[in-house]
Amino acid sequence: MLRPWETQLWLEDSSGKTLHLKLLNTLTADIKEGRLAPGCMLPGSRSLAEQLGVNRKTVQQVYEELEAQGWLVTRPRSGTFVSETLPEQGLSAAEQSLVNSTDRTKSASELVEILYQDALGSYNDIPVINDGIPDSRLIPYELLARTYRRVCIDLSRQSKLGYGDPKGSIELRKSIAKMLSGDRFMNCAVEQVCVVRGSQMAIYLASRVLDSGKGAIVMEDLCYLPARAAFESNGFKILKCRIDDKGLDISHLKEILNEHAVAAIYVTPHHQYPTTVCLPMDRRLILLELSKAYKFAILEDDYDHEFHYETNPIPPLASLPNSENVVHIGSMSKVFAPGLRLGYMAADAQFIERAAQEIVLIDRQGNPVSELVLSNLMESGEVKRHIRKTRKEYEERRNFAAEEFFRFFGDKVSFKLPTGGMAMWIDISKLVDGRVLERLPGKDSTLSTVYNDAQVAPTHLRFGFGALSKPEITQSVEQLSRVLLISE
Repeated sequence: MLRPWETQLWLEDSSGKTLHLKLLNTLTADIKEGRLAPGCMLPGSRSLAEQLGVNRKTVQQVYEELEAQGWLVTRPRSGTFVSETLPEQGLSAAEQSLVNSTDRTKSASELVEILYQDALGSYNDIPVINDGIPDSRLIPYELLARTYRRVCIDLSRQSKLGYGDPKGSIELRKSIAKMLSGDRFMNCAVEQVCVVRGSQMAIYLASRVLDSGKGAIVMEDLCYLPARAAFESNGFKILKCRIDDKGLDISHLKEILNEHAVAAIYVTPHHQYPTTVCLPMDRRLILLELSKAYKFAILEDDYDHEFHYETNPIPPLASLPNSENVVHIGSMSKVFAPGLRLGYMAADAQFIERAAQEIVLIDRQGNPVSELVLSNLMESGEVKRHIRKTRKEYEERRNFAAEEFFRFFGDKVSFKLPTGGMAMWIDISKLVDGRVLERLPGKDSTLSTVYNDAQVAPTHLRFGFGALSKPEITQSVEQLSRVLLISE
């Protein structure tokens, strides 16, 4: 459908602290005032993003939110329109005042709003973005069920289902300390371990314990955005450090340290997120030396240490010399499934004590039943057995995905076979050639622009193979080829 006139919007005078809220409030006000009449066709998300100079995802999130509220409707292959029946028609003035009252809450950042909407989308049966998640179909359900039943009976008989240690059950903390000491070369005592509900909670706790008055947080140029949102929500300024084909650029980090006060650096050295690069040993050692010299903490997110395919993985930062300032963060979500919600952090005892004090304020303690189940499975060797089995399966899927990319794309794409993890970083610059892609088909690929707020053309995509069977990998890569090769 051709538009006789392009609808213009102006955000400068709109209320709201973020671009998301400004656009949301502008569209709502224009609809209420009749400037955007019922049935009026709105600009496409891409053209509106270009008009306003905002991220296209911001426009998409606002459109989706207003559609959920009843202000807008989307018609397939036609566009987005103002609803013929508006949600506030029929409300009294007093009722409208109640609906529109927002002065009692403080605004979230635009990034937090986007992450929240993504989380709601996952809950509401919208396909979850697969950027390297595990395959829940591989979970040993019967083993888990038997262990849960046995643990529940034992706890009930011993009357041990009351409140416990905010740091987590002593049984699981002992099991984790044993694993870190034996499997990851870390000299770790029980007092240095805290159980959390996943790596994101550990990152948030670390941002609460660290002092934003002591300096900024350094993050890699392409990074894990939920971590950035956690740091910003607790008052930290974010400084971006360049990455190259070996991971964190140490030379650029030195420049940052000489120019800024830095409280901590957040890194994913085992498999850099999202590029999958493993930080080499020489850079790890220099990073640790810099940490001691400049007195900043290192938050090491070791999110998928268990899945390394080529050789024995490089030991984590927390196991190397000069690692006194390292906070090691891990999760069992990649071992089983995100729904298990069990992770851990390991650091010096004082840091762990402060983290536990923060836990008391928001959660009191974790889930004793799940913690004891996991401890049982770790001590019996079942966790290690499951890791060996799934590691072999994921390695086969990685190799198959590489073969399929070569089969469908030939030399039009390039990548380095990742040494571990559940995703691949594919160079699509020859196919894109500076063009702005609207979106990729399916849920198994995300463009490089997702991991950085800079408005640049995508050069890579991250393809998650872990959650896909071989036929599903073929189908997903074929979908990509239909979009990328046809638009070449």
